[in-house]
Amino acid sequence: MATDEATLIIRDVRPWGGTRSDIRVADGRIVSVTATGAGDGVAGGASASASASASGGAGAGAGARVVDGRGQLALPGLVNTHAHVDKSWWGHEWESYGGEPGTQGRIAHERARRDALGIPSEPVATRVLREGLRTGTTRVRTHVDVDLGVGLRGIEAVRAAADALDGAVEVSIVAFPQDGVLRRPGVLDLLRQAATAGADHIGGLDPSLIDRDPVGQLDGLFAIAADTGCGIDIHLHEPAELGAFAFDLVLDRVERLGIAPGRVNIAHGFAIVDVDPVRRRDLLARMASLGVTMTTVAPVRMRQLPLHEFDEAGVRFGFGTDGIRDLWSPYGDGDLLGIAWQYARAGGVVRDEDLTRVVELATRDGARFVTDEAHDLVAGARADVVLLDAENPMDALVRRVPRSLVVAGGRVFDPAELAQRPWE
Repeated sequence: MATDEATLIIRDVRPWGGTRSDIRVADGRIVSVTATGAGDGVAGGASASASASASGGAGAGAGARVVDGRGQLALPGLVNTHAHVDKSWWGHEWESYGGEPGTQGRIAHERARRDALGIPSEPVATRVLREGLRTGTTRVRTHVDVDLGVGLRGIEAVRAAADALDGAVEVSIVAFPQDGVLRRPGVLDLLRQAATAGADHIGGLDPSLIDRDPVGQLDGLFAIAADTGCGIDIHLHEPAELGAFAFDLVLDRVERLGIAPGRVNIAHGFAIVDVDPVRRRDLLARMASLGVTMTTVAPVRMRQLPLHEFDEAGVRFGFGTDGIRDLWSPYGDGDLLGIAWQYARAGGVVRDEDLTRVVELATRDGARFVTDEAHDLVAGARADVVLLDAENPMDALVRRVPRSLVVAGGRVFDPAELAQRPWE
């Protein structure tokens, strides 16, 4: 547990754009946040973009590192609530888009090409996590493919990648049946093995369009969740009333089995914006009562999840990058702040309080998809701090300001030193 003696002081920053403050860190956690120059004797130290260290003053601890934030904006670490870090071709030469479009076409193309690209593997996952860290992401919920071809190798690779970064990025794993559940006999057994071995969640995929048996797929997934205590995080791309029907089936099972709030998430959920306002209102009310959450990757050609409707209903949602330069799409760079900007721009978010709310969802509030602990610039929280040369959170979002410094679990990272060419 952290003590009052700091091992790191992030000096002269403005948490959430407020008063200039010093953030004291020990044992990877924030000890205190106090006004800068409040008589602690800290005289200076490394600049926010440098890697040098300096001794602190009174209460800093002998040899404590001091980083001078130069009055920059400080935010909690960004949180990616929907990623696929196991299946990028980041680090390879350019991979031309091939195969057929659509979910089925992309699945087939990925299966045909992934072995040649070393997917899944620890190096692939490490490169993706490292790129996210460079842009300030310190916590990730990632879907990892589980199928008859790779078994549980992808999960092992992602865990090894997290270990390779020495825990700088906290990773929560969803065992994801990208190729279907019931249509591939043996996949349910693999999902159960993954859950038993510690996967935080198991996934599902378009139960009507992929497996053509929505009741069977969902019954199988919820049986595993009920038996093992794992959560469920299901991809639902199905549109309009077909998708709303899947929402109903999910909610029925959450209610019948008494699944705890926050343990079931619907990813994408395009149907929620397709249906009429009354149907959406009723779905949101039921989701809120059962604690079912949503995640979005803010697709640019589709309507966005309505910020005020979700907040007023009390339904939590978070932002995710989805795939990053992978066999589904050449787009994506791992910058979660860019996804938040995309959501705000496409959704017509313009007022200060709403722009700030988007930043909260990308940082403080998104963390509940990965951890139960506080994720903010407050005493007791894990020391995940991002510095940006911005006036306030609204300015940081609208300008997509580059990150000056990233602190992850109390460890200081210079984004320039983490930079990597996408093809090397």
